[in-house]
Amino acid sequence: MALLLDFRVHPGEWAVCRLGPADPLPAWAAGAFISITRTPEELSIVCAADAVPEGVRAERGWAMLKLAGPFEFQTTGVLASFLAPLAAEGVPVFAISTYDTDWVLVPEQRLADALRALKAAGHNEI
Repeated sequence: MALLLDFRVHPGEWAVCRLGPADPLPAWAAGAFISITRTPEELSIVCAADAVPEGVRAERGWAMLKLAGPFEFQTTGVLASFLAPLAAEGVPVFAISTYDTDWVLVPEQRLADALRALKAAGHNEI
């Protein structure tokens, strides 16, 4: 059985940026919400779209949904139950997990579709 989750739309326009794996952390990667992940292949940064300088490889125009956590580490199916209705609706996602909760980015132009699909699946916008 799928979990029914509370969530809220986090304000702002968001960007997902890609830098080289050895690039230093840029000064513009700051603000109330940032997510930074370094792998051997890349440095990915999610931050406010207006913070990203021109010339940086970035996908802009994302809306952000915050799941109402915290979730225990033993809880299974949190993201699966939230992402399944979005996949069924054909809404692309970029998911971020933190210690307490999950954040899901959807294209701004698909936000209404995402909200409709999530509510139809029983999730609750708070």
